[in-house]
Amino acid sequence: MGLILSSAARNAAADAIGNLLDAGSGAAKIRVYTASRPAGPDTAITSQTLLAEFTLNDPAFVAASGGVKALDNTPVPAATGLAAGTAAWFRMLDSNSAAVVDGLVSGTGGAGDLQLTTTAVTVGQSLEVTSGTLTMPAGVP
Repeated sequence: MGLILSSAARNAAADAIGNLLDAGSGAAKIRVYTASRPAGPDTAITSQTLLAEFTLNDPAFVAASGGVKALDNTPVPAATGLAAGTAAWFRMLDSNSAAVVDGLVSGTGGAGDLQLTTTAVTVGQSLEVTSGTLTMPAGVP
């Protein structure tokens, strides 16, 4: 059987991940890569191309609600394209560059955990994060 979490537990889990990202003296970062996504944050990045790196606000997130922790987008995190390719996934790192979370990227209005102004990245292109969330599932009985 699977666990089913209360809203309070989901919020606490999302806030704990946010606290990991906000730990340290600097801001967290998001690195955006081409496909394919590795097994998780503990897996080294091998053949994927780094397309962009965003420095987040510090703190990076607002308080969790309903098991969802949203990125603080004021001011909007922005970056410049480092390479050309299609953004597929991202890795969030704390201020010491320790990997904490991997997730999927989409364009604005898409279903990704991180939404960018575009997923078609070129060198020198300006990119912005339009939204980003950490969502803790309620579970399935």
